[in-house]
Amino acid sequence: MKRIAILGSTGSIGTQTLDIISQYPDRFEVYALTANNNIRLLTEQARMFQPEIVCIANEQHYAELKANLSDMPVKVYAGADAIAQIVTLQPVDVVLASMVGYAGLKPTIEAIKAGKQIALANKETLVVAGELICRLSREHHSQILPVDSEHSAIFQCLSGEGDNPIEKLLLTASGGPFRNKTLDELKHVNAAQALKHPNWEMGAKITIDSASMMNKGFEVIEAKWLFGIEPEHIEVVVHPQSIVHSMVQFADGCIKAQLGMPDMRMPILYALTYPDRIATQLPRWNYAQCGQLTFEKPDAEKFRNLAFAYQAIRQGGNLPCIVNAANEVVVAGFLQDKIGFLQMSDIIETVMAKATFIQNPTYEDYVQTDDEARKLAASLF
Repeated sequence: MKRIAILGSTGSIGTQTLDIISQYPDRFEVYALTANNNIRLLTEQARMFQPEIVCIANEQHYAELKANLSDMPVKVYAGADAIAQIVTLQPVDVVLASMVGYAGLKPTIEAIKAGKQIALANKETLVVAGELICRLSREHHSQILPVDSEHSAIFQCLSGEGDNPIEKLLLTASGGPFRNKTLDELKHVNAAQALKHPNWEMGAKITIDSASMMNKGFEVIEAKWLFGIEPEHIEVVVHPQSIVHSMVQFADGCIKAQLGMPDMRMPILYALTYPDRIATQLPRWNYAQCGQLTFEKPDAEKFRNLAFAYQAIRQGGNLPCIVNAANEVVVAGFLQDKIGFLQMSDIIETVMAKATFIQNPTYEDYVQTDDEARKLAASLF
């Protein structure tokens, strides 16, 4: 029986994790649930799974959440500091880190320091502070298991390979809803169109990141830290069908790929049960009904965010943190119809050039960098 703390339980990954947990009550127990603002759903989840602890990040909602659960024997907390403390509690075996964006960094660091096993769905944690996270993971013997479908695929492909040399990682990308649009057409797309991902059901922020390919850029950075592979050996491949979740090419030229339906419950379950595989009722890929699997190069002219991510990880320091902060601001602006789709990349590029660069940042530097880059990005629209 594993006791699990889910950070971001009302989001896409959080709700799918709870779906998995509900199917295996003899294997998993929900110890803590946290959310940012969604009191209604958090209350429903608490009543269904009866965790020991429930926490709302936005402290303005504490009184309402407390009232909602007053008839239940559950501890109710509020605030970012409370979340960071909950993950360190002794009963917690696994921390499912699925909070969106930079907010996931601090609680993940605290969970690692407490030696917890991390099921990592918050890629921004490694994007912002990959070097720090990897060092802390080694020091505190905290295992990080990837939940992103692409990194889970690579992790599975590397299983059993020992020290066999890797030639390159091949990260697949669906190409998003705008893969076939021209640059001129991209000037006029709106948030509603960008939110219609062809294959995956995800939260709003990550769906926009997918449309702009910033999500794939972040995955390149994440892969560098998870697998110790330099960016020149990480290649992005557009695969519209989203059946091949990623591939590894070894020194002998052979390629291993992990295939499956585009369903996040599969990598979630693998992270929770690793190294075991257990029987599921999840949908199977039927090759006879699939048709063709196709692959193509990404269009770097249309999707400049991918190049920004490569630049950030090559230069290192706090530049990935700058890119992440600027991106979170412009995505929010795009979702509110304050800026256009292509303007997001323009603003990120400007912030990368103007924000203070620090070659060897500390945690405090990351906090200051995030604040500076956000303010700079917001001033540009």
